[in-house]
Amino acid sequence: MSVTRRGFLRSLGRNTDELGLAAMLAARGHEALMAQDLSNAQGGTQGGGAGQAGGGRGGGAGQGGRQGGAGGRQGGRPAPPPGVEEIKISSNENPLGPGKHVLDAIVGKFPETSRYPFNSTPNEGKLVEAFAAFNKVKPENITVGAGSQEILKSAMRAFTSPYRALVTAAPTFENCTGLARRMNVPLYEVKVDSQLKLDLEGMLAVARGAGLIFLNNPNNPTATVHGLKVVTDFVERVRRISPDTVILIDEAYHDYVTDADYATAIPLAMNTPNVFVARTFSKAYGMAGVRVGYAVGQADTIKPLARVKMPYNVSVFGIAAAIAAIGNPQHIAQERARNTEVRNMTVKVFEELGCKSTATNANFIFVDVGRTAAEFRNACANQWVNVGRDFPPFEHTFARISIGTMAEMKRATEVFREVMRPTAQPGGGGGNGRNGR
Repeated sequence: MSVTRRGFLRSLGRNTDELGLAAMLAARGHEALMAQDLSNAQGGTQGGGAGQAGGGRGGGAGQGGRQGGAGGRQGGRPAPPPGVEEIKISSNENPLGPGKHVLDAIVGKFPETSRYPFNSTPNEGKLVEAFAAFNKVKPENITVGAGSQEILKSAMRAFTSPYRALVTAAPTFENCTGLARRMNVPLYEVKVDSQLKLDLEGMLAVARGAGLIFLNNPNNPTATVHGLKVVTDFVERVRRISPDTVILIDEAYHDYVTDADYATAIPLAMNTPNVFVARTFSKAYGMAGVRVGYAVGQADTIKPLARVKMPYNVSVFGIAAAIAAIGNPQHIAQERARNTEVRNMTVKVFEELGCKSTATNANFIFVDVGRTAAEFRNACANQWVNVGRDFPPFEHTFARISIGTMAEMKRATEVFREVMRPTAQPGGGGGNGRNGR
């Protein structure tokens, strides 16, 4: 029996907004739902983490800085009052989800749910071929993952050991960092520089003999980016002093970059042994809940990743959705333009409040709010606006805020203005929007 998109979504709830729910399932998906459940269960307990709260890219690694939940209601708060919609701008998700072309591809696969991915049409092999064609490489240069997070975990298993260290930044996306601790892998965390960019000189200083270098570009949570020339120079210098070290360049936020000096490192990876690039469909493509990612590099670099990946790791829905998504580049161009406009508006509001953010090149900003992230986060959450968790060592002054829709961010910035309203000073001095600082 065939299943239509309307029929399937109606079966989930009589009053369901079909496109809204479908977009939530794809864009926010498991991470947001798990984060909400975790938040409600913890009742606001800070730290400790409970694993990986759905495993989404924006959600982090469940370490001590997590507070209440990455994307759900913080502190076990009840649902918002009637007429007030909770704004979730904490997990770097695309608030619009994928386009209709992707939703139609997902729903069209329901008749094939009985099939393994290698038996579906298109199958897993066709997905690899599609990624290869999209990046102008051969299928042997591609391996797929359940989001790029699986690619990162595979890299840790393939290239590090108790004798082969991980070199990474602080702060950065913590997937590799958390796994290094659990695997007893030596770990070098190099603090970002004064501009909150990756300190490549510092990373180079500890690169010799490392098993893996994790280079998140743009970096999460700081939203900063290095241009291709700088990345190329870094890779060449690592290769000279430690040719067996593998360099993982994570381009999760590639589609949101507006810096003119930036370009993808995929050609660099194709021309350089022991270098590969990770990509995800969780961000600009709006498919965080679908879980699709891939890696690109020379065949000899990719083979170890392919050997340790989970079998059948991308579902029949993910295969169809990803192929449909890369077939519509105009949709991504529109999403980049939308994000840039809303991001610029949000940055401007913080500038008016006297709060400086980093030079952002992602779908989130990292801004100095002049107080602890927890204080800012809790004040916003009291008005049903959920922003990001702590990111040591900057949790005393910086907050990460994901970019929602224009309507969401206009309402959120109203909340930010109220939260950041200066405390009245003796003699009438009002400060600069940062409690008189």
